Amino acid sequence: MRLAIIIINYRTPKLVIDCLTSLQTEIEVGRDAVAIVDNASADDSIAQIEGAIAENGWSQWVKVIASPVNGGFSAGNNLGIAALTADAYLLLNSDTIVRPGAIAKLLSAKDNHPEAGIIGPRLEWLDGTPQRSCFRYHSPIGELIDAAATGPITKLLKKYEVSLPVADAPIEPDWISFACALIRREVIERVGLMDEGYFMYFDDTDYCRRVRRAGWKILHYPYARVVHLRGGSSPVKSAIATRKRPPAYLYASRSRYYRKFYGAPGLWLANLFWLAGRSVSLVRELVGNRQSHISERTARDIWTNWRNPLQSSFLCVKKS
Repeated sequence: MRLAIIIINYRTPKLVIDCLTSLQTEIEVGRDAVAIVDNASADDSIAQIEGAIAENGWSQWVKVIASPVNGGFSAGNNLGIAALTADAYLLLNSDTIVRPGAIAKLLSAKDNHPEAGIIGPRLEWLDGTPQRSCFRYHSPIGELIDAAATGPITKLLKKYEVSLPVADAPIEPDWISFACALIRREVIERVGLMDEGYFMYFDDTDYCRRVRRAGWKILHYPYARVVHLRGGSSPVKSAIATRKRPPAYLYASRSRYYRKFYGAPGLWLANLFWLAGRSVSLVRELVGNRQSHISERTARDIWTNWRNPLQSSFLCVKKS
């Protein structure tokens, strides 16, 4: 096949159906296929999705795969990739709507940029407002910037700030959001599948680092556009936005990432830099009577799995 699209479902059947609706005019039947991986939703998700497939006549290009466990984002995508053979794989969040022409433009970019191992579109809101989806690597110094959230520190350490500005022309960031990411088959053959030790988050950063180490580039191609409803497939973003405590797997994945790429000292340094930055923002809040930008219990939660940071985030989820 030319393209295999992998969509993970966990109790979001209506979002999945909306995503499939946006895809029905964008794919070529016989050359493209979609795998919906249900991560053990334990609700009526599969029945709803299969009902929509039958009702709309999508059975020629959509298949549903029922995972026996909810192993997370990486595990679900790996299951879908293993089920289909194609020249390229498009990882697509359930909370996305593909704009007309986006698939064709991503495939064109793949053909015209053989150096790019992973290609991502411009992510945007329904009204067309762009979202930031390109980033520098997470680093210990980036933790200081994030926790401090103070203009002078951000300006001084600008080159370590994780989020990159929205770009209207193609750029080559360190990593891109896997809400929508096109991956060449050759990349998977050389680099392997995604690390299933991450339940969710930091898995896209991890994979992009591995791909770049193998000699490929990461390409942001903003001429292809995909709506990302952000938070529809995960409670993390909504928790952070309301300063609530995010799920434990976010911090377990963070610990895994820092230990894997910066070593044991790197994880400690990341946490110490975060605490230093937090001391700056806390003083600012107390003096200026400002609301905190920090989620509940973050100072404690950043130490999740610090004794055994390479423990699977899936185990962390099962415990919590």
